[in-house]
Amino acid sequence: MAPSAPRTRAAAALRMKQTALDSRSGMIRRLRAQLATERRGLAAIKKELEDTQVALEASHKVIAGHSEIGLSMSKKMENIKAKKQQVKESHVVCHQKFQARIQEAEDSMQAQHLIIEALVEEKDSLLQTIQGLQEANDAPAPFDDEWEEEPKEHPEEEEIEDIPLGEGEIDDE
Repeated sequence: MAPSAPRTRAAAALRMKQTALDSRSGMIRRLRAQLATERRGLAAIKKELEDTQVALEASHKVIAGHSEIGLSMSKKMENIKAKKQQVKESHVVCHQKFQARIQEAEDSMQAQHLIIEALVEEKDSLLQTIQGLQEANDAPAPFDDEWEEEPKEHPEEEEIEDIPLGEGEIDDE
């Protein structure tokens, strides 16, 4: 029996090793299946990440474009504000010049009025002096207070009435 015992032990050991190998083979198959599933999941996640990256880059481009537009609009608004300020300043300067001209004209008119009043007073004074001298010399008065107006050289032109134009008439003006 001795020779069969080692064979039985060897056969039992071989069966145990075969069972262990079969168990490990099943575990390896399950691990390989799990690994394949994980790889597919990772591939899907990688694809999502790539899509997200593309979307992010596109979004950044849009944001950069909007930022450029915003900056451009800001510059335009600044230019418009500067031009508006220049127009206001120009208007103020023009208004001040116009007011100064009006004041000059008023001053000139007032000065002319004073000169006219002085000339009228001087004329009255001269007339009184002339009358006084004439009375002293018993001479006739050369001036009366009545002045004769000279006839105008140009006769007045007849006024032309404005005739309203009807439909279809031609205006030659």
